[in-house]
Amino acid sequence: MNRVSSLSTAQPLEADAAAPVAPAVSPELERQAKAAAEKFEGFFIAQMMRQMRSMSREIAGEEGVYRDRTNDDMLDMADTMVADQMASQRAFGIADVILRQVLPSAASTAPARPLNAVTPPVAKSE
Repeated sequence: MNRVSSLSTAQPLEADAAAPVAPAVSPELERQAKAAAEKFEGFFIAQMMRQMRSMSREIAGEEGVYRDRTNDDMLDMADTMVADQMASQRAFGIADVILRQVLPSAASTAPARPLNAVTPPVAKSE
């Protein structure tokens, strides 16, 4: 009997034996990891918004409305609040990716969302 035919007649492994078992994670550690992942996503979004505002200021002309730095503190606070709200909804998915890497059990607890959930398909016009 050749090697290929012996492999095809071998008994399949049981599903339990093939799947790696994730170590149990305490609920407190899981809660802390979720909070940290959401805070990181909020920080990332806020930093992206700050960078966007900075680039808008650089692109604006001398008399442009975005050139004025009068309300920078309030705008920064508003950006942070919007970023935190977006992060609590896991809008960018960064927290989900972090949790999948940090917590083995997070893949089953992370909210599943199809790729087209944010943008509906484009209707064809004829």
